[in-house]
Amino acid sequence: MKTDDAPTIEDEASNDLSAEENAQVEEHLNLRPLAVYEVIRREGLDELRRPVPSLWWSGLAAGLSIGFSVVAEAALHAHLPDAPWRAIIESVGYSLGFLIVILGRYQLFTEITLTAVLPVLAEPSRKAFVALARIWGVVFAANMAGTALFAALLATRLILPPEIDAAILSLSKELAALTPTDALIRGIVAGWLIATVAWLLPSAEHSRVIIIVALTGLISLLQLSHVVSGSVEIFYLVARGELGPGTALVGFMLPLLIGNVIGGSALFALLAYGQVKDEMKEDGEETDAKAAGEAPGKKRSGPPKKAEPAKNVSRETRA
Repeated sequence: MKTDDAPTIEDEASNDLSAEENAQVEEHLNLRPLAVYEVIRREGLDELRRPVPSLWWSGLAAGLSIGFSVVAEAALHAHLPDAPWRAIIESVGYSLGFLIVILGRYQLFTEITLTAVLPVLAEPSRKAFVALARIWGVVFAANMAGTALFAALLATRLILPPEIDAAILSLSKELAALTPTDALIRGIVAGWLIATVAWLLPSAEHSRVIIIVALTGLISLLQLSHVVSGSVEIFYLVARGELGPGTALVGFMLPLLIGNVIGGSALFALLAYGQVKDEMKEDGEETDAKAAGEAPGKKRSGPPKKAEPAKNVSRETRA
């Protein structure tokens, strides 16, 4: 008859391995969704606590850096032959700005639509929503300032060769041909993809570049719309006199912004939280039971105590 002290299959398997081999197995195990969620949630807490000047300068750097996505895509467009496969290669160039921003750990608005929302979903309060509005407002304004400055420099046509300037104008006009509804729908999918990057990076280890290039490249390949990188093209058209400021704001920027927020926050963040919230409760109950000297899984007579928040958490990743 099996007793509670009888070894489990997992115990017997672990006993067949040395301590070093067990450590290697643990190192290569994929993070379960709750662990990924916790990494991103703690990252979001760090972001919500950052001072405004830090957010501003980091967001400005992101806005300037994301402009290289447009430049790299246009350079490939200008120098590659007009073949069916050209769009695939151009999409790799589009990923350049995102590589700079994400690996450089700059503040990108569409990234914090996931990371900053998860802590608020976990513990909603008036103070949390105020902090979320603060970071969204500061980072978005800084991103737009950076992209507007980058676009103004491009519009002088003194920096890049004429063929690349012509390619930027051509690609920008393709974006401007979208209706507000098209921009909204494509913005939702683009917001989802950026949130997916943020979700995958904690367990990516040595595949971060591949993940960033593959998923952000899809935004270009599928002709989706990203509010920060797209604002470079929209501001470029405004600076060149090809598009009016009112049309740029209402017809493109606002639909892209709403779409990206819906895709990154209302959809992805809610689903990410939904898939782990029950596991969070179970882990909290087990932690409380152990702290009370009870066996894990044993029901408590009263409600579980709330676990103390972790302090001095190191920053793991920013997608």
